[in-house]
Amino acid sequence: MAVSLKWMLLAALAVAFCACGGGRTESKAPEPPPAASLAAPVAPKIETDDRPVIAAFGDSISAGFGLDPGKSFPDDLQRILDAKGYQYHVVNLGVSGDTTTDGLERLPSLLALKPKIVILEFGGNDGLRGQPVTGAKANLAQMIEALQKTGAEVVLAGMTLPRNYGPEYIHSFEQMYVDLASEYHLTRIPFLLDQVGGISSLMKPDGLHPTARGAEIVAGTVMRYLTPLLKR
Repeated sequence: MAVSLKWMLLAALAVAFCACGGGRTESKAPEPPPAASLAAPVAPKIETDDRPVIAAFGDSISAGFGLDPGKSFPDDLQRILDAKGYQYHVVNLGVSGDTTTDGLERLPSLLALKPKIVILEFGGNDGLRGQPVTGAKANLAQMIEALQKTGAEVVLAGMTLPRNYGPEYIHSFEQMYVDLASEYHLTRIPFLLDQVGGISSLMKPDGLHPTARGAEIVAGTVMRYLTPLLKR
């Protein structure tokens, strides 16, 4: 009976020893986090806007370079349209520093929106870099042709250059917009910065980009040329 009791006690100790990890100090591997916590974060739901799209496709002037969010001319244009009861959604596709070559590369992103109207605002950076006008003109022509094939109306925003670029180059640059508008039967804004460019109170110190107040005036200029193309 005593021997039997001894073996029973030894067996109980062995079970307790195993339950404590057999005296080893290595720690148990951490449990993996629940599957739910490993899943990719869910993107916030974005409300769709089924209004016809007006796209401002261009460079820093469209992008609102140096302005607070909501202060670019496309933002101001949206407010004007809303106030006048027009049901359009203005999409800002302006990227600071873009040339016509960059615009051509970004064209698929514009076409994916299926815009009804496009405010085409490129060329300024090509001109400021002294690039050949023929190249900029060819790039703009490709963009216009692609947009017209989709049925989109194109409003061509004309620009000019600082006077130190020389009269011959400036004339060729400005004439580019005239020629394209004539060839493709476009609505042309002769000078996008009309009543803004050259006015220090409406332009930033760089002399190239409008202030917030200047952007409001630009939006009003765009609206004048846009109105005949709009439907209520």
